[in-house]
Amino acid sequence: MRRFEREKKLINSWVFSTTWGARVLMAIVICLLAVGASLADGRKHKLSRDLDALKGKRNGATVDVIIQFSQTPTDIQHQKVRNKGGVLKTKLDVIKGAHYFVPVESLLALADDPDVAHISPNRPLSGTSTSTLDYTPESVNAQVAWQQWGLDGTGVGVAVIDSGVTAVGDLYWWIPSNQTYGSRVVYSQNFVPGTTDTSDQYGHGTHVAGIIASEGWFSTGSNFTHTFKGIAPNANIINLRVLDQNGVGTDSSVIAAIQTAISLKSTYNIRVINLSLGRQVYESYTLDPLCQAVEAAWNAGIVVLAAAGNQGRNDSAGTEGYGTIAAPGNDPYVITVGVMKTANTPTRIDDTIASYSSKGPTAFDYVVKPDIVAPGNQVVSTLAPNASLLASPTDVYLSEYTSSTTTTSSGGNNNNKNNKKNTLSTVATNTISTSYMRLSGTSMATPVVSGAAVLLLQQNPNLTPDQVKARLMKTASKTFPASSSATDPATGITYTDYYDIFTIGAGYLDIAAALSSNDVADAPAVSPTAVYDPSTQSVYLVTGTSVVWGTDALWDTSVVWGTNVLNGTSVVWGSSVCWGASTNDGFSVVWGTGVVWGNSSDQSSSTAQSITVTGEN
Repeated sequence: MRRFEREKKLINSWVFSTTWGARVLMAIVICLLAVGASLADGRKHKLSRDLDALKGKRNGATVDVIIQFSQTPTDIQHQKVRNKGGVLKTKLDVIKGAHYFVPVESLLALADDPDVAHISPNRPLSGTSTSTLDYTPESVNAQVAWQQWGLDGTGVGVAVIDSGVTAVGDLYWWIPSNQTYGSRVVYSQNFVPGTTDTSDQYGHGTHVAGIIASEGWFSTGSNFTHTFKGIAPNANIINLRVLDQNGVGTDSSVIAAIQTAISLKSTYNIRVINLSLGRQVYESYTLDPLCQAVEAAWNAGIVVLAAAGNQGRNDSAGTEGYGTIAAPGNDPYVITVGVMKTANTPTRIDDTIASYSSKGPTAFDYVVKPDIVAPGNQVVSTLAPNASLLASPTDVYLSEYTSSTTTTSSGGNNNNKNNKKNTLSTVATNTISTSYMRLSGTSMATPVVSGAAVLLLQQNPNLTPDQVKARLMKTASKTFPASSSATDPATGITYTDYYDIFTIGAGYLDIAAALSSNDVADAPAVSPTAVYDPSTQSVYLVTGTSVVWGTDALWDTSVVWGTNVLNGTSVVWGSSVCWGASTNDGFSVVWGTGVVWGNSSDQSSSTAQSITVTGEN
């Protein structure tokens, strides 16, 4: 089990000077303390807590589990499981484990095996989206990459581990001069039991792939008022289908897909894995098999992006949405992404956090998450024909972006097959777009950052995952309001968010700033851990001296989010915003005596019981 060298950094005293400050403080304290008592018991036994309730039952039932061993299992370990009535389903060597069906009554005996490290259920997970790529690239300054740097993702492979990717027209490359074309979905494999179909029967994965790499052919040309283009429009997509037609999958399928991505890394130059999916956190990331798989990919040199989750409105635990980060976004290595709203404008100044975006710290380990935020609300992207998401909430239909009946020559646009003037119509019609749909969620924000990582790696192929993470977070914009509110149109409930470290992480993705930076981290970029000390009513962040934002940080001339260390006049839960004042200097949070990002120029998923999110205005 990994253990950080605990070097405590006092951030500030908790202050109850205002009503909202005390309320949010109590929410965070509940997050930090709620599972503390049970954590010790959960770690004493090799059975996960959700399996522990089944032990000792002798009803002939079997359970679907993932067993992790102290070393990569061989036929000897597999035979031991068979001897206890188990059936091997999938070898998961990437986590030193395997997927089995085992009798419930054998759980205790298996846990007593000295070779066994941990046993957990093969848990269900799903995509972290709900029911406009319009201004997403502009909001994160992607056009600078295309126009100034000439970057478009060429040669870089992205593994989209999702509901499958249907190779729609916008995911094709096309050379007009000789009329040649081909799909940029260069590899496909299915991991959903009972089928070999790799196409997108749900609609989620194709939408995600479009946010990363859509070329926007079906909305390009003089007949159109806006092009729906991905962040890295010439990247290659490796389609690894793990979610079924209902958007549901299991840990074992995702782990097997991650294992495949690692094995195909050299073949397809896979440098990025996009995981717009998640589930509830049941145990420490050091035990969770899904987290162990993403760390294996990270250590293999692949940047892993994970959705934070859509539980930011969830107050079922009395935390006002804090402590709701989904797995595997709870892992400190991966880049965990929260979601912003673009306000349907290209400028960033009016963008705000989506109220449903999950907040940290993470359950069990209290890791500071998310790491970064990006646009993901009401995003228009590629549509997979006949996908079941089309039968979901009506906002996936783009009746406002429809085909008019004005006839026109298709000209050089090979997508105007019906010779209609396919415009983003200002005239109301009943026609539904056959090329695009709209979705909201951290699932949509995650591929935006995946696309940014692709552009960085095209620019500098030698960057490590830690260097990509550190640079994206260092250069993220720190300009935010003190708070913002959103009203759910369905329920009329108003939600208020404060722009603290557990809500927006290091800030708002800025691709132009990341590409202009020459900073190269020389240490791991593991996200820190928050520790609450009730005796002093203080919160500490725990890092190690070998971590990028520890005492030996590369950028050691200033503090993380500004130039001034927090003091009594700029309190963590002060009168204006968490972690400081509402001014730009409010982001002067210390993540070490020497820190990874911030200088004077910087002043400025889901679970099975998910909450329905239909997007916010």
